[in-house]
Amino acid sequence: MLNLKGRGNMGNEHGGKEGKNTLFPWGTTRRYNSYADYFRREFGERVQKVSVNAGFTCPNRDGTKGTGGCTYCSNPAFSPSYLFESLPVRQQIEKGMEFHRRRYRRAEKYLAYFQSYTNTYSAMTDLRKVYEEALSVEGVVGLVIGTRPDCVSDELLDYLQQLSEEYYLIVEYGIESCYNRTLEIINRGHDFETSADAVERTAARGIRTGAHMIFGLPGETEKEMLRTADILSQLPLNNVKFRQLQIVKGTQMAAEYSEDPSRFRLFGLDEYLGFMVGYLERLNPLFVVERFAGEVPPECLAGGERWGIRYERFVSLLEEKLEEAGTWQGKRFNN
Repeated sequence: MLNLKGRGNMGNEHGGKEGKNTLFPWGTTRRYNSYADYFRREFGERVQKVSVNAGFTCPNRDGTKGTGGCTYCSNPAFSPSYLFESLPVRQQIEKGMEFHRRRYRRAEKYLAYFQSYTNTYSAMTDLRKVYEEALSVEGVVGLVIGTRPDCVSDELLDYLQQLSEEYYLIVEYGIESCYNRTLEIINRGHDFETSADAVERTAARGIRTGAHMIFGLPGETEKEMLRTADILSQLPLNNVKFRQLQIVKGTQMAAEYSEDPSRFRLFGLDEYLGFMVGYLERLNPLFVVERFAGEVPPECLAGGERWGIRYERFVSLLEEKLEEAGTWQGKRFNN
């Protein structure tokens, strides 16, 4: 854990303006607690995630809690191009590793990323089978399990605790919003209290926890979105992922947007950069930031501004904005 005592001057032990050579509390000159730096600290080398589609569904799709899924959801639009979902888990991983070795020649260690739909929503025998099949692939050193906070039993968490003692393991929860009225509007099927409880129960077992949030959901003001930084910062999270709302063709939200665009807050590039600077200032500096923004193929978008830049360029622009503002992740964090 980082020492947050005296955090008023944590950007520079001498006080004054923070410069390019300042070490921030996570031990680098970067102005946020970055995912790449985190993995270098954790593994001492590059580690690459490989996405897997294990064929699961969701309780708000199969009728258990509802049908239709979340109103914004379109898995094809959010899945990587190399995903071979028709193949068994082992072969998906091997083909994904082959893809990444061509793209990132330095990567020798991999995490199997169970990304599509709810990856804890099945019988324990099925879950054990797919997780252990993934871990049996040479080069795979751990699991990233994306799921919903209402789909984690104590039995499952006990099993994941055992795995986490031998492998790198993180459970990523789709929280999406801290406001129950929003969660109801997007047909999420659970409330924020369920999310907070799942994070607490997971972290209590020593399992790494992650959270995914969406900014711009219908009805939320910018002030409310910024306040979620304060709310999340009190949870025992390790990693966080953020994305701006993007309206994807063929979703229920696309139909709603067509009927009344005024209900939605679709950020332009400069607006979102400014918003993210303010958000990071309030965010717990212990949290590793995996992602700041989402990328949907332009041909899949049904509304909103097309930024016209790749994610790497967005991160560079954000770093410039943080430096210009003389700020960093957690500068205004109130513990």
